[in-house]
Amino acid sequence: MRWYLISQPVPDARTSRPLLRTALLTNHTMRLLLLGAALLSLTDAATLERRVTTLIPKTVFDTTATLEQYFTYNYPWGGNTHNGGARMDKAHVSISSPGTLTITAQPVTGQPPATHGGKQIAINYLSGAIGAKQKFTIPQGGGLQFSGSFQATTTKGTWPAFWLTAVNGWPPEVDMAEWKGSGKISFNTFNTSSVLQWKDVTYGNSAQYHDIKCVVRDRGNGKDAQVKYFMDGTEVTTHYGKDYVGKPLYLYEVAIAGGKASANAFIGLSISRWKGAVGVRDLRLVSAVVRLVFTH
Repeated sequence: MRWYLISQPVPDARTSRPLLRTALLTNHTMRLLLLGAALLSLTDAATLERRVTTLIPKTVFDTTATLEQYFTYNYPWGGNTHNGGARMDKAHVSISSPGTLTITAQPVTGQPPATHGGKQIAINYLSGAIGAKQKFTIPQGGGLQFSGSFQATTTKGTWPAFWLTAVNGWPPEVDMAEWKGSGKISFNTFNTSSVLQWKDVTYGNSAQYHDIKCVVRDRGNGKDAQVKYFMDGTEVTTHYGKDYVGKPLYLYEVAIAGGKASANAFIGLSISRWKGAVGVRDLRLVSAVVRLVFTH
């Protein structure tokens, strides 16, 4: 029979300093301890899987029926215009092939103007937008992950975007990916219209795919959010949103063209939510991917 000397720090009730407790264990007892550790590891993995929930499956764009199960046409708050010179409609959104959603924009004349902020905006394009029917809320002690592979136009006059914005009032707003025709991609987090954090990054070859990921999570105080933006596997920037936790958010994608017609196609979409101690690396194992293609 073999014996093992095991030491473990324990608190001293008199001084609050750790003491070292030592015990002799047989090889039989040691095997039981190792087996217990292995079972604990498996239990942790199972608990992790239960904590993470896929909110929108990657099959969402396989058919028009699955698209309409999870998304609504136009903006998720019900309008067909926002603050750009395009009017959204269902005719410019289609499943071009199983797994691919295409949004187009075309020049138009004779449209009545839109009104935004008390001002009239001329409508020069018809385009499309989709908004998730579900509202997304950053839970206390948890978070949300959105990820995808994008081929996006940066042509002057175009403005495709993939956003989260507040359901009630404003902000919060998280611009997970925004291309404003400058040759760059923007990552923005708003606390007010004048208090915001942003990062503009050169988009590189717009004919190639670029992997984008955004992780929004409780900062640790149950009120504020930490927002991490990634591109091509590298963290680009980290922002912080004040009082974001617990507030419902809209998710939408829009194609706005101001210079020439554009088309935007999504291939697959899945969004994950988690509660408890789950790290970004853990989420890579359980979350699916959204793929968007932007052309012009």
